[in-house]
Amino acid sequence: MALYESVIIGRQDLTPSQFETLIEKFISVIGSFKGEIKKRENWGLRNLAYKINKNRKGHYILLNIDASSEAIFEYERLMRLDEDIIRFLTIKINSINEKPSPLMSNKSDKQKNEDIVDGVNLNYDTEQYKE
Repeated sequence: MALYESVIIGRQDLTPSQFETLIEKFISVIGSFKGEIKKRENWGLRNLAYKINKNRKGHYILLNIDASSEAIFEYERLMRLDEDIIRFLTIKINSINEKPSPLMSNKSDKQKNEDIVDGVNLNYDTEQYKE
């Protein structure tokens, strides 16, 4: 079994409970192939960067999955067929990060993450580069 990270965006006119029911349907497919959900984060209703099928917002959820490739193929196939799913992306990962994602962290942690990437301070002194 391999580890996957999947982000799903649902239509804006779904209620949160309808979206949860929809996600449970996809999770049951993973379970039927003897896979399991290791981590689940509901990011809520968020603005989209651009309109997708007349939607300006979408319900976001992040799933970290431990399953076989056959389970992921079926999981993605069912999402393609469902008209309540606007977009989804599933990628294979090496390990699951147990910390909450940056969207779930508070704003002070988010600011620290934006300023420092891999130990490198991104707050450059622009005065030295001016001619």
